[in-house]
Formats: sequence, C-alpha cells, structure tokens
Amino acid sequence: MKERYDAAQISRVLDQALVYQCACPAQVCRAIFELRELYDYQRHCASDTVNDRRVHELIAGATERAHEAMEDCLAQVLEIEGWDPQTLTLPDQLKRKSTKGI
Repeated sequence: MKERYDAAQISRVLDQALVYQCACPAQVCRAIFELRELYDYQRHCASDTVNDRRVHELIAGATERAHEAMEDCLAQVLEIEGWDPQTLTLPDQLKRKSTKGI
C-alpha cells in the first residue's frame, strides 16, 4: 500500500494534536493507523479457499482506497490549519488557542 506519511510522521502529528487538544488531526491519524492495521491483516491472513482469498482481497482493496482518501484528508487538514509541511509542526496560533482555557 502506498503511504504518503510514514509512521513516525503520523505519530508526530498525533502527539502534537493530543498535547494541544487539537482533536481533528488526531482522529484522522488514528484512522490512518487503523486502516494500515486492517490492510496488513487482510494481506497476511492465511486462507486456503478461493472464496476466503477473494474476500480478503476485496477488503484489502477497499482499505487501500480508504487509506489514500484519509491521507489526502490529513494533508488538506494540515494545510488548512497551517501546519508546517516539512516538519509537521502545529502552528503557534493553534497552540495558543488550545491553551487559552487552561
């Protein structure tokens, strides 16, 4: 499966989003990780029958398409919110916004 972001990059976004209570990017990151787990499971699931293989291939294909859509979504969310695309750093204005209530 093609990955735009590696696990370390997604973890970086997720960690910052959780620290600063910026839930939306964190939810997208968790969904990406879950889709990767589902895809890996389907690709590695031992099956002997043609039907089982077809079922796993169908689920893996749908998961792959959903994963691509969620990575595209994450890229757009980060752009809209002003995250640094190179370092994947949460912008200062979001840090200040989420800590105002503290």
